[in-house]
Amino acid sequence: MNVSVDEYPAPSPVVGRGAVFVEHRLKSPQVSESAYIAPTAVLAGDVTVGPHSRVLFGAVITAEGGPVQIGANCVIMENTIIRGVPGQETRVGDDALIGPHAHLTGCVIEGGSRIATGAMVFNGARIESGAEVEFNAVVFVNTVVPSGVAVPMGWFAGGQPAELVPPGDWDRIRAIMGPLDYPGTVFGVGASDTGTPMSDVARRYARGLALHHRDRIVPDQRHTPSQAST
Repeated sequence: MNVSVDEYPAPSPVVGRGAVFVEHRLKSPQVSESAYIAPTAVLAGDVTVGPHSRVLFGAVITAEGGPVQIGANCVIMENTIIRGVPGQETRVGDDALIGPHAHLTGCVIEGGSRIATGAMVFNGARIESGAEVEFNAVVFVNTVVPSGVAVPMGWFAGGQPAELVPPGDWDRIRAIMGPLDYPGTVFGVGASDTGTPMSDVARRYARGLALHHRDRIVPDQRHTPSQAST
């Protein structure tokens, strides 16, 4: 039997079969055809995943008012959270490894860097090329970890360039935290408003997150690969 291509065209390629792709704020994830997105991973909104990158089981990459860019040959391991936010670049450069249960918000991880299991990198931070953040370490807001530096396991990094402080030195950690302005950077609360009740901050978040009421799950057959590169 002769069947023409016009009668039965080949199905479009699909990426991330079984993963949850969410259209959020009228934007849907864009994923290279050669990337792998595991079932149970979630990509929401203006998220881009580059060629040959791997997003493993339980990872959540969500663009909450700001885009998220994942470069080429990246590994985003199980249960990682990467959150894009307004006004702060969120990007993982090429050849980066993000370990399980890491938490990245509104930050830049330059190419060739490693973020280990359970590490946290906060808003406005930058991990320069080749730097490492070890297990359960914290990189505070508006901090720069220079190329080649490794934040030790469980330590605190704060400042530009980062000062590395062991977890028991709370007085020094608190002194570094103040000028870096966590309330203003994360919550949009001015220095004079640091007494703002957390209930007010929570209401702001709730209003912003209300946009998820308009989200739409993108069916598997529409997980078509991005056209920019493969």
